[in-house]
Amino acid sequence: MRQDELHAELERHHADGFGWALSCCGWDRTEAEDVLQTSYLKVLEGKARFGGRSSFRTWLFAVIHRTALEHARRTRMQRTGLLRGIAKRALEPPAAMNPEVFITQTDANERLLEALAALARRQREVLHLVFYQGQTIAQAAAVLEISLGTARTHYERGKARLREALAGALQR
Repeated sequence: MRQDELHAELERHHADGFGWALSCCGWDRTEAEDVLQTSYLKVLEGKARFGGRSSFRTWLFAVIHRTALEHARRTRMQRTGLLRGIAKRALEPPAAMNPEVFITQTDANERLLEALAALARRQREVLHLVFYQGQTIAQAAAVLEISLGTARTHYERGKARLREALAGALQR
């Protein structure tokens, strides 16, 4: 793929890519921006090459996911011993959402966020890709580099756990 085509594809998928980077980075906007920039550099410098075995979007999401994992691993190694015992930062609202709207979200949205946070990481990732990024389960499997069967299992179990958690929250 030529450089101008790469630029056009990156621009076309930027908003969705940033949303996925935010999800991969625990909604830490600064970290997501770093991950996305590093991902773009990998693509533009040829360190990550699109082979055409999936859609460009699916491939790009896989690059972002791997880059986020690398970034998290580096960050953990840098912080080991230095920041033990310090609480995690609070979740930040997604970039596209007005912070005032985010703060005034209904009780139901808060329950949904709590239920999503309680899911296993892989279940949360698969559900995010399918529901928020419009990916198929097969595309989510490709992004996360897991088998289709494993992605389906995480999808079904994640939905079931969400249903249970939200039904329990409504009964309170």
